[in-house]
Amino acid sequence: DTQPGVDIVIGPGTEIISCEGAIATAGAIDVHVHFDSAGLVEEAISSGITTMIGGGLGPVTVGITSSGPTNLARMLRAAEAFPMNFGFIGNG
Repeated sequence: DTQPGVDIVIGPGTEIISCEGAIATAGAIDVHVHFDSAGLVEEAISSGITTMIGGGLGPVTVGITSSGPTNLARMLRAAEAFPMNFGFIGNG
């Protein structure tokens, strides 16, 4: 599909990728996130961030790792509610 009124000049080295059936989200990636604030995702989205990678749930809330499989599972479940790409760092 094309968007009316949008012309983009591309060079001969530009690779065109078919994204049929996929969702492409252009945006920034924050690779050092402490998931310890309820408003964190909304603030990130309004800043153009589409991917957040980090940790910080459990006894060590100032760290960027998640303590054990139980807390990591909780983070995975909670992340399903947000329009954001997540990466969680875990240990244990």
